[in-house]
Amino acid sequence: MRHLMYAFKDNYIKKKFNVTDLDRHIHGAVNWLLWAFEQSKDNGVPHCFDVKINGWLPSYPETTGYIIPTLYDYAKLYQNEDASKAALKMSQWESEVQLADGGVRAGHMEAEIIKPTIFNTGQVLFGWARCYQEDGDQQAKKSLIAASDWLVSAMDDDGAWRRYPSPFAPGDIKTYNVRCAFGLVWSHKTLGDDKYLEAAVKNVDWVKSNALSNGWLPNNCLTKNPQALTHTIAYSMRGILEVGDYIKNESYMELALKMADSMLKLQNEDGSFPGRVKKNWTSEHQWSCITGNSQLALNFLRFYEITKNQKWFDAASKANRFNMSIQDLETSDRNIKGALKGSYPINEEYMRYRYPNWATKFFLDALIKEKALT
Repeated sequence: MRHLMYAFKDNYIKKKFNVTDLDRHIHGAVNWLLWAFEQSKDNGVPHCFDVKINGWLPSYPETTGYIIPTLYDYAKLYQNEDASKAALKMSQWESEVQLADGGVRAGHMEAEIIKPTIFNTGQVLFGWARCYQEDGDQQAKKSLIAASDWLVSAMDDDGAWRRYPSPFAPGDIKTYNVRCAFGLVWSHKTLGDDKYLEAAVKNVDWVKSNALSNGWLPNNCLTKNPQALTHTIAYSMRGILEVGDYIKNESYMELALKMADSMLKLQNEDGSFPGRVKKNWTSEHQWSCITGNSQLALNFLRFYEITKNQKWFDAASKANRFNMSIQDLETSDRNIKGALKGSYPINEEYMRYRYPNWATKFFLDALIKEKALT
């Protein structure tokens, strides 16, 4: 019944917390990620803390992979060895659980189906690449090559990834897989093999060819729901943006900016965004996908960094302040202290009654980027 108390607080009391300086919120989020890491049975990061069962779900290879660079960023910013040591252990664990063909499994470590999946593999590229850059870990390099080669070989001739869909995300094709193209950019930066960049460009070209005239991307949600989550919209926006910035392709940047401008119009006065969006860039939803809020803030900060247009910084800061206001740094419960929930209110549809590790990861990324640009 404890979970009902959480829902009551969000829906009726609408409790918010004090928003203070960025450092305090950053430290609180990292402390939660490291606490979560300590609770795992291995050297991965648990999928989430579930308040309904009052427990942790098993480690999740996909998101552990992209948590690694976040911890290295924090370690560098605050000279924190605990964070960098944890990142190295996570990378080594990712290599231990990497599948024989080079792919990364779908789902968490106790999922019934063990199957390599495009999206999950693409996200772990970030961790292996950063670990090799920071620590020169040769196993990370070996794993990065194997995973990158697997992604290239799994791509169809037109640039789409149709094979190896996630068994936990209905539908054979997902345009948000373009965030894997961003991962291949990291592989290219780290290893210098042009086939990785060629594959990344090929995928963005395919995504761009499927975009509607208003910038909307079909098949861009975890489910077959035609109203996409802001989480997956932000994933695809980031992939297009980063490949575009890397090769200085104006048409890619124009598509990413068109998506961003459409989302900017949906930002609420309190800084949040609606959880789902229709293909005409409208929404009827009052709840927010907190991961999507942070991802959009991070994307907007990247647009600010590139264009110097103040509107992007202001919108990002506003989104960050909303998320900071629902981060509980006052509780004595270490399982949620400093973490971000999946949805606000917590009983809404995305990661209902859960604190997924990636919500806190993207929150951290957005706060660290804002701090760097301030």
